[in-house]
Amino acid sequence: MKKYNFQKVFTVFKKNYVTIPLEIFGKDPYKTLISTLLSSRTKDEVTLISSNKLFCKASTINKLKKLKEPEIEKLIYPVGFYKTKAKNLIKLANIINNDFKGRIPDTRKELISLPGVGRKTANLVLNRAFSFPAIAVDTHVHRISNLLGWVKTNKPENTEKELVKIVPKKYWKDMNRLFVSIGKQFYSKKNLVNFLKENELIS
Repeated sequence: MKKYNFQKVFTVFKKNYVTIPLEIFGKDPYKTLISTLLSSRTKDEVTLISSNKLFCKASTINKLKKLKEPEIEKLIYPVGFYKTKAKNLIKLANIINNDFKGRIPDTRKELISLPGVGRKTANLVLNRAFSFPAIAVDTHVHRISNLLGWVKTNKPENTEKELVKIVPKKYWKDMNRLFVSIGKQFYSKKNLVNFLKENELIS
C-alpha cells in the first residue's frame, strides 16, 4: 500500500497559510453559498467586493428574493457571467424560500439541486458553513494534489473521487482553504514546484 505524506503536507501548508478572502463569511450558510456561487470564474478579491455590495442590500435569502434582476446585475458586476448568475440568484432565492422555508439546505443532494450550484460549491458550503467533512476541489486542489503525487487525474471531478479514497477524513475540513491559499501564493507552476521541493514535499 502506497504511503502518503499527508501530515507533513498539512503541517507545512498550515505554517504558510494566508487567509483567503471569502473565508470572512465563515459559518454563515447564506453568505457562504452566495459568495461561493459568485466566485466561479472570478478572482476571490473581485468576488469579495461584489458579495459585500450584494449583502449590504440583501443580508438574508428573503431580502435577496425581493431584489430585481437588473439590480442584482449591477451589484455583482464585474464577476464573471454576472447576468447568468443574477438569473440564478433569483431562482435560487425563490426555491430556498418556497421549498426549504428560507433555510439553506445542508445536504449535497439538496444544494446541487439549486440553480448554478455544482458539486464544488456544495462541498464548500457543507464544509465551511456546516462543518461537514467534504473535499471541495477547485483548480488549486486539483493541481497541487497531482503535483504531490496523491492523484493522477485530468479533471477536478475525478480528483475529488480519488482524494476521498486516500485522504483521512480529519484533513478534509482544512484541505480546500489550505490548498487554495498555497495555490494563490505560488500561482505559477515553477514557483509552486519550488515551494514543494524546498519543503521536501516532492523530490
